[in-house]
Amino acid sequence: KETWDFVLVSDNHERGSEKQIKRKKFLDELRKRRFSIEKIKDTKLFHGVRGPEDIFDKYQHLQRKADSRQQTSSAHEEVPEATRIRIVNFILWNTVTSDSEKLHDLMKKKVFEAAFPLHKKEEVRETLMEKWARCGLTFKEQPINEIREYFGEKVALYFTWLGWYTYLLTFAALAGVVTLVTGITVFGSSQVSKEICDASTTFMCPLCDQNCSFWVLSDTCTYAKVTHAFDNEATVLFAMFMAAWATVFLELWKRKRASVVTRWNLYGWDEDEEELALQLINNLQHKPRQYQHSYFRSTIILILALLLLMAMIGIAHMLVIYRAVAMALLAQSEVALLSNNANIVAVITGAVLHYITIVIMTKVNRRVALFLCNLEEPRTLCQQENSFAVKLFIFQFFTHFSSLIYVAFFLGRINGRPGEYVRIAGRWRLEECHPSGCITDLFIQMAIIMVLKQTISNIIEYLSPLIARLLRRRRKRPKKRSMMLEEEEEEAEHPCKRQWLNNYELNEVNVFSLLNEYLEMAIQYSFTTIFVAAFPLAPLLALLNNIVEIHTDAKKMMRLYRRMVPRRANDIGIWLQVLEAIGILAVIGNGLVIAITSDFIPVQVYKYMYSPCKRDNSTGIDCSTGYINNSLSVFRIQDFEPHTKVLPEFRGHQIKECRYRDYRNADDYTHTVQFWHIFAARLAFLILFEHVALCVKLVAAWYIPDVPRRVKNKILSKKHEDILNELSMMEYVTEV
Repeated sequence: KETWDFVLVSDNHERGSEKQIKRKKFLDELRKRRFSIEKIKDTKLFHGVRGPEDIFDKYQHLQRKADSRQQTSSAHEEVPEATRIRIVNFILWNTVTSDSEKLHDLMKKKVFEAAFPLHKKEEVRETLMEKWARCGLTFKEQPINEIREYFGEKVALYFTWLGWYTYLLTFAALAGVVTLVTGITVFGSSQVSKEICDASTTFMCPLCDQNCSFWVLSDTCTYAKVTHAFDNEATVLFAMFMAAWATVFLELWKRKRASVVTRWNLYGWDEDEEELALQLINNLQHKPRQYQHSYFRSTIILILALLLLMAMIGIAHMLVIYRAVAMALLAQSEVALLSNNANIVAVITGAVLHYITIVIMTKVNRRVALFLCNLEEPRTLCQQENSFAVKLFIFQFFTHFSSLIYVAFFLGRINGRPGEYVRIAGRWRLEECHPSGCITDLFIQMAIIMVLKQTISNIIEYLSPLIARLLRRRRKRPKKRSMMLEEEEEEAEHPCKRQWLNNYELNEVNVFSLLNEYLEMAIQYSFTTIFVAAFPLAPLLALLNNIVEIHTDAKKMMRLYRRMVPRRANDIGIWLQVLEAIGILAVIGNGLVIAITSDFIPVQVYKYMYSPCKRDNSTGIDCSTGYINNSLSVFRIQDFEPHTKVLPEFRGHQIKECRYRDYRNADDYTHTVQFWHIFAARLAFLILFEHVALCVKLVAAWYIPDVPRRVKNKILSKKHEDILNELSMMEYVTEV
């Protein structure tokens, strides 16, 4: 039975038409290169393409010469299927017709509709279907060698990295769960939350200007308990642990990667040599494209990228405006459930709206990043992927985190005070933080976005190609009873027809398909490390998602998409630098969350400078006693702005003063000395935390070598053996 490396698909163009002539010229060009071509006619016209054996012999010869570490092998050994596909794919896309047109140009002009390698019923595919691409294999080891043999080293390295990342997430998830459980059991009944629950006579200032009444602090008892369940001393230790975990994960991955690529004889593989070898096999007259850099293009790209980032910041501002307006309207609602929980409802709906903007902006970001990448004119496909990946990740990072940055570092800190609020369009007040802190708002925002991304997005990601495949099958394979006999005769004549049709009905593979998977994991890794101090369950959600993701991706690649063109690689490319950058941002982000968003620093300052323990030298009471009363300032209701309408009577009490979260003097509303003590303590903690965390990262990176000793010794022994063989050969030639 004949095998085919690639299949080209086109419409049945009329004889003599422009498209038919262009198609014939391209196929004739392939025949000149001694390619075998088989035609099968159906509703579409299929051309099977098989490369001549001499191009594969040349490639193997060049690879042996280029990599002296590779084992000497016979020149007539069988070429792996993945290698055949890779070489034929390169030649197809670089073949030039007499009209100076390549396959890419012909596909733009609808001369060809598709070009793809085949999913074949071979042993390795059956193994993957049995041990990888089916349900019930959640905790089974992935068949990485078979993945490499079928999809190439680039895909195999992705799944190796994803499996390693998922494995190490178990430790981070366990630490996060322990932190939360500790907070619930030990700190859930903290002195701070007790004081809030007992503050039945503490009247807080209204949350809006019109038709809003005062409220009692004890009404938010549940909210305070939830906040202090994960805003406590254990959170600081967990943030330090995650900073070390991120470094250890990357260092251990470098070791894992070195072991894997050494086993594949790809440790010293060079992409430029691979590209030059394929170019010269395709055309001996080929001149390598030189490296270039244009400062003008780089300036244009930078300006356009900054414009998009400014647009994202504008979207974040729109979300802030929405939350402020929603908070004001909900607080005035006649529905008691909405008015009593106006803050929580505004936060939740704001988070859902943020997720919707993420979905929309993802499409915009992809188009802009691809445009900027093409404007840059990368030299090779790998450079194009790296350029596209960096730009797309930066855009996606801003899209996901711009709103979170506002909630973490600006919410409740730029809203002013009663009588002098900062307003949007002079009308709506910015949101305030709960007296127990703003960290719960960040927790809710992150939880909603992560849950929605890992449920709705993943369901759509799997169902979309499944539905598309079913629709393609119904649309592109019309059946007519009168043609059944004719079809059976044709299938008997062309045994490959059914296989080609089945592959054609699968979804098209995008050249950046694997990049999309890396991007999804990089954004998830950002959620897992940055701001994880506010959301200790992030590693657990990531772990559960990845357990499903591995086998979902496997099923998509094996059952729903055409076969991906195998590509060689010896690392995960630019994504390692992206992950290292995220690790540094995680240290900064968690330090800022603990120092600014959390109430950890104000509580510690109170304990050691203003608490009863400090004043009375008493050890029999909790040193945080009185913290809530100390953290609330007093406001005289007579100083409200003129347009503020508040009834002075509340629950039978004549209110003359109300409380609000801040450190201000009661007479002139200026900041107290304690405010500046807390500010200095926040800054000192931030500097100390980041330096300690970065030192831990540096020590971990030094302590864990990137390359295992076993791999180093293997490479050293191989070099020694090669040099010894060369010298022995020289002596033999001299003696002869």
